[in-house]
Amino acid sequence: MAKVLLTGGTGLIGTQLSSLLKRKGYEVSILTRTPKKEDEYAWDVHNNYIDDKALDDIGYVIHLAGAGIADKKWTSERKQEIIDSRVKSAELLLRKVKALNTPLKAFISSSGIGYYGAVTTEKIFKENDPSYDDYISEVCQLWEKAAFVFKVEGIRTVALRTGVVLSKDGGALSKMKTPIISPIGSGKQYLPWIHIDDLCEMYLKAIEDAEMSGVFNAVAPEHHTSTSFSKTLAKNYKKPFILLGVPAFLLKLIFGELSVILLKGSRVSSEKIESKGFTFRFPTLQNALKNLF
Repeated sequence: MAKVLLTGGTGLIGTQLSSLLKRKGYEVSILTRTPKKEDEYAWDVHNNYIDDKALDDIGYVIHLAGAGIADKKWTSERKQEIIDSRVKSAELLLRKVKALNTPLKAFISSSGIGYYGAVTTEKIFKENDPSYDDYISEVCQLWEKAAFVFKVEGIRTVALRTGVVLSKDGGALSKMKTPIISPIGSGKQYLPWIHIDDLCEMYLKAIEDAEMSGVFNAVAPEHHTSTSFSKTLAKNYKKPFILLGVPAFLLKLIFGELSVILLKGSRVSSEKIESKGFTFRFPTLQNALKNLF
């Protein structure tokens, strides 16, 4: 079976994806700043270093690494760190692949639905829609631009524009499970989401489907506003729901510019990935939350 190299392999998605790939018979290697296990190898983006052994017999690279978009306030330094952690890491991987003449079959990168901007509209965004003119869109544009340099080098390249990932092991859902659940801001903004199992299966498909190339939205087909999402969450989590949302001014005070990704959001289409034969195991929020709880 083929060998897969994961960046960000010790994170929420990477940990589960690694387990899935191993169950499917793939050999998995992980790049990390602090290798501790036999299948982990050191890399240091700031010092342009990757352990050569990490790329031995590698057939696929899945690039998940990147500083958390919502982990800290968006200072100018943090904004640059978010970009560099995605772009410079991809550039380092490409240099190493070329230097070692690694016969890579595909480069598969994470991306974000932020490509379409932090906006609330009635439009349902598809992969061929243009990017927006704001910071979060710039991040995704540069992220994908760095990934698709692999395509220029003749390597099949896939980017998955990912929505809010729902998992029982942490991430966004753990922050939403408050004693009283309410929408954010106006509650009218959409919240594109995906169950972590479906996302991992999507990465598996990107490996195994040699015809899969380009950009795909990684979101569930069912659309929810912050209000409808919160109602469904409260029902499944068995907590009280109040319609009065967390005030926008308070979120702006706490999170600064970062609050825009909480207060804005539009619908995103999953049609393209479904047209490639992908079937969601959790197409509705109700069955996704039922599984996770």
